[in-house]
Amino acid sequence: MISARELTGMRVAVLGSTTGIGRAVALKLAEAGADVIVHGRSSVDEAEKVAGRVRNLGGRSAVMMADLADRAAGDHLVETAWNLWGGLDAWLHLAGADTLTGPSAKLSFEEKLDMLWEVDVVSTLRLCKNVGRRMVGQGHGSIVTMGWDQAETGMEGDSGELFTAIKGAVLAFTRSLALSLAPRVRVNAVSPGWIKTDWGETASSVWQERVLKETPLDRWGQPDDVADACRFLIGPGSSFLTGQVVRVNGGAVR
Repeated sequence: MISARELTGMRVAVLGSTTGIGRAVALKLAEAGADVIVHGRSSVDEAEKVAGRVRNLGGRSAVMMADLADRAAGDHLVETAWNLWGGLDAWLHLAGADTLTGPSAKLSFEEKLDMLWEVDVVSTLRLCKNVGRRMVGQGHGSIVTMGWDQAETGMEGDSGELFTAIKGAVLAFTRSLALSLAPRVRVNAVSPGWIKTDWGETASSVWQERVLKETPLDRWGQPDDVADACRFLIGPGSSFLTGQVVRVNGGAVR
């Protein structure tokens, strides 16, 4: 039987954990007993709030800031995170560029492509390979990447074209890295569907209706739904899973 604190003693880093899904994941892992490195790009205050909540749940925590579009900053993040507690048991690479809300939503297709490529694809490949090599050296570890359920089926429009290409690359890499690092290190992906983060909160009535129509469980997903999947993927209950894509999408089949 798996304990309610099944991650006690695990040292984990959650990239992109100041808001939304990443924040929910950091807190869910802390609830399960893990020590959590909180990563953010710009808001130290938000990162410190999450780290404080991790400590209130009984775990160690530290804040590390890095812009993942900056390759040197990403390399430094891996080095610093790895050395903090003498290694890492899990690396959850959940950070991604937001091109749907805020100022970035007004960028051109090409500018969004450049941003997504560097943050979502290049940093995932480079940093997960770096961490994976270190985990093989220590003899164990688990890596989780961030996909998107429609990357495997397609979606119309500029955003659909961008995200299917970008997240499709991440999922292909995840499956290959799992083969490269086996048997010592497991590598899996979470592939969320319609999850109510900032974009979902302000989506039009047309999109609200589309989400419910496409989701057999008849509701938006919540960040905690993805967090539960991440907790499972780095925990003892998934010890025979690697190279898998877990679609957290309420049963949507497109």
